[in-house]
Amino acid sequence: MNNRKTCRRRWFVALIICLCSVTAAWAEETTVRNATSEYSLLSGYGITHRGFGDTRTQVQTFDTIARFGWFLSDEAGHGWFRGRHELLMELPLHLTVDPRVRTMTGGYLLGSWKFTSLEDFAPYVFAGGGVLFVDLGLPTMGSRLDFSYQGGTGVQYFIKKNAAVSLEYRYHHVSNASTAFPNEPLNSSKILLGITMFR
Repeated sequence: MNNRKTCRRRWFVALIICLCSVTAAWAEETTVRNATSEYSLLSGYGITHRGFGDTRTQVQTFDTIARFGWFLSDEAGHGWFRGRHELLMELPLHLTVDPRVRTMTGGYLLGSWKFTSLEDFAPYVFAGGGVLFVDLGLPTMGSRLDFSYQGGTGVQYFIKKNAAVSLEYRYHHVSNASTAFPNEPLNSSKILLGITMFR
């Protein structure tokens, strides 16, 4: 009988310790320095640069991008360069408004370095690429299945420990990588605003 009571007490103490640990973990604030992931929604405007490379057509877009980020490392580096490696997956919807209303959609995979040395701001740089289904109806683009590479920089301003607003610039290239003819590329700039939650 005493053995059963002792066993129950041990289980009870173990349960209390587990609950206290979970409560402490929930109470700990998530920040960019200890987050495991981030979820962002970005929206903005893009326009091609006619005369840059082989780009001849002006295309203007209204862009919406859902972004999911996974931090791959703890903080690394020293001083202003201190930051974290991050893998970003994006689901874009590029709605063209000029020369006609059409869509481009697909998926991107990007690598990013997020600077964590500042208190209220987190600048970042990124680069990567992906695949796009392009339905612009342009005779100078010989394929609807196209590829994109891009790179850019941005900054996040923290409105809470685990939430930030962001401003981002990216250079964005779309072409069929010479898998079809003709192959006019779309070289453009995009300015995006967004909101990010860290977990």
